[in-house]
Amino acid sequence: MIWLGIETSNSPLSVAVIKDGQLIVEIVENIKLTHSVTVMPTIEEVLAKVKIKPSEIDAIAVSEGPGSYTGLRIGVTIAKTLAWTLNKPLVGVSSLKVVAANANLFNGLICSLFDARRQNVYAGLYRGSQLEPVLVDHHYAIEDLLNRLKEFNEPVMFVGMDVIHFKEQIIEVLGDKALFATESLQLPRASKLIELAMKEPFIEDVHTFVPEYHRLAQAEAEWLKEQKKEQ
Repeated sequence: MIWLGIETSNSPLSVAVIKDGQLIVEIVENIKLTHSVTVMPTIEEVLAKVKIKPSEIDAIAVSEGPGSYTGLRIGVTIAKTLAWTLNKPLVGVSSLKVVAANANLFNGLICSLFDARRQNVYAGLYRGSQLEPVLVDHHYAIEDLLNRLKEFNEPVMFVGMDVIHFKEQIIEVLGDKALFATESLQLPRASKLIELAMKEPFIEDVHTFVPEYHRLAQAEAEWLKEQKKEQ
């Protein structure tokens, strides 16, 4: 079975192909180019490298959020378009779980997070190699999240490229219970996305599939606020 994975939930881009359970090609970039102009050429590049035609793909996996509003919209739209035009099944996977999978050799609590600005984060908490959900993916104030993690009174492995922005706060609250994944594990990987997608059911109705933002985009929130004022 041939899987195509597309990961655009934040500024990094990752595309991978796994065939019969074996990773055969993967591109991971963190050069902050616009996904709208890089995703399709990257997909074409990875398929060309391994001489696989789009029609030969058996299933598509995509990160469904949370993360960047624009990045998620682009990735999900492209994945849905490919799934529909090629008549292939699609699977969406939590982008926080994809990043947490980088640290799944840690036999304990794993917290993946993305910066949501203004001292807020998107975060999920998982346990061990099976990534058992402990705290659901959610939009948290960083202070509230750290206080909840402190209540577990056990080591927590933090992973994600935005962890560095909160490292001092994390250590201040959790002390020596705070552990940090190495730099090489911070970026999301489409190969991990596919590995997780293989364990999930296919989306029944591709047309109704939408990203899981877990919070309104700022522009949308402001629009709704204005609508309420006019009522």
